[in-house]
Amino acid sequence: MSVNLAYSLSMAGKKVVLLDADLGLANVDVILGLTPEHNLFHLFHEDMTLDKILYETPYGFRILPASSGISDMVSLDRGQKLDLLDAMDTLEDDVDYLIVDTGAGINDNVLYFNLAVQERLLVITPEPTSLTDAYALIKVLKLQHGVEHFRVLVNMVKDRKSAKDVYIKLLNACDHFLDGISLDLVGFIPFDPNVRNSVIAQTPFCHKFPKTPASTAVRQTAQKINAWQVTNNTDGNIKFFWKKLLFQEQSVA
Repeated sequence: MSVNLAYSLSMAGKKVVLLDADLGLANVDVILGLTPEHNLFHLFHEDMTLDKILYETPYGFRILPASSGISDMVSLDRGQKLDLLDAMDTLEDDVDYLIVDTGAGINDNVLYFNLAVQERLLVITPEPTSLTDAYALIKVLKLQHGVEHFRVLVNMVKDRKSAKDVYIKLLNACDHFLDGISLDLVGFIPFDPNVRNSVIAQTPFCHKFPKTPASTAVRQTAQKINAWQVTNNTDGNIKFFWKKLLFQEQSVA
């Protein structure tokens, strides 16, 4: 979903960078059929600059690839977070959208990146495990960090009614057990066999099958994202969010 949103936003004329934040099990490059020479491992362990790691895809957007199968990347320490902060600061004037694709779960990296971004888009499916994982993330971010606003995209459903049923299940769980949570339903992506075919072909389905129902739905989602109002913050840039998060960590320590 992150890959196809990045593609759709870039086709709309936006400058997009996709950060593969599933640092220990990275797969964005695999989904795209690409073999970048460098990744974030080289930033942390070989002092490589971000411009050498950024990889221009054939689809109009750039990726920041991560490594796969390297245990050192599973949980970033404070020094690595500072290194990433300094590196990301160089992107401020050259990016309209920085999409951060995290893994599932509530490990340290997932929480860190969810706290660093301006908007959180939860991609859920009708499977009970998906709803459980989404609720767990919402609960931790709410109770431990005070995050209350989330957006939801329902994936792999039959129709709008099915999507709304899935969304309501998550909404009811949050309303029952957590106070003050705001869940906005952005839309839904219908189940589409062309998605699997494009994954096998290692090509974004919005590119390979532009007229398929799933591609149409992703483009509509990208249009909605373009209409989101940017939250006003102290200085409104990437650096602010990451510095704020590191300050919170130091206060806890």
